[in-house]
Amino acid sequence: MLTNMDKLYDSVAANGPVCVGLDTEISYLPQTDTALTAGENVVAFNRALIEATKGVAGCYKVQIAYYESLGLDGMRAYAETLKLARASGLPVIADIKRGDIAKTAEMYAKAHFTGDFEADLITLAPYMGLDSIQPYLPYCQQQGKGVFVLCRTSNPGAKDFEYRQLADGRHVYDLVGDSLTALGSDLMGERGYSSVGLVIGGTHTEEAETIRAAYPHTFFLIPGYGAQGGKAADIARYMNKGNGGVVNSSRGILLAWKKQPGVAFDEAAYNECVRMREDIQGECDKL
Repeated sequence: MLTNMDKLYDSVAANGPVCVGLDTEISYLPQTDTALTAGENVVAFNRALIEATKGVAGCYKVQIAYYESLGLDGMRAYAETLKLARASGLPVIADIKRGDIAKTAEMYAKAHFTGDFEADLITLAPYMGLDSIQPYLPYCQQQGKGVFVLCRTSNPGAKDFEYRQLADGRHVYDLVGDSLTALGSDLMGERGYSSVGLVIGGTHTEEAETIRAAYPHTFFLIPGYGAQGGKAADIARYMNKGNGGVVNSSRGILLAWKKQPGVAFDEAAYNECVRMREDIQGECDKL
């Protein structure tokens, strides 16, 4: 069985490492149709973006908070956006960052790996312990689903906890990465990567080569490119010969039309995906 992490690897090999973040806020739209609800306008925008970028993106990531903020209308838009993105044939990550335990975690797993909100991969937060991750693993084992777990993130607050040093000299993020790698060691796919991936921010680059070497069989979801300050030359060091990771951009792609006067928003998004892909791949080729 090809796992969804295998499919992600294949998609990056074919289309490049750009992860299009469909973190769509209504204010990002260049215009809206007053005959439609906010959620319907968002779906129309997302549909055009997916159609325009599906040949130059490695995957899509849908951040649930942007849709939750619109209430029931937004959750209908979330479900529809997931379906549209999955229909493109590219892997789809639901950015939900759940981090609870026991029966609650089981219900989150069911909610986001089946039914109206089904995605191929999801994001999780590990700080309640490994038992907050384990309820998702049967879906990885039986259906090929995948998870990306927060490890060393791209925000300034990563220094508050993740960089704290342990008695053995490791950082908290090392402990998290080592523990999750061990947890996912029995979930290896045909392309050599576990179904348990890590979120590794691209804005703190000092440890890039050390982190990549420590987890050669772990796929990375890499936020921080562009608006948050991550540069392609730094991002490339987290990749594994140009694969083994996807690099997210949300506002940079969704709002590309603002930097390309006279260009339609979907064409502008396509142009930005191509530019970003070439930027990152060009740096990967230098390594």
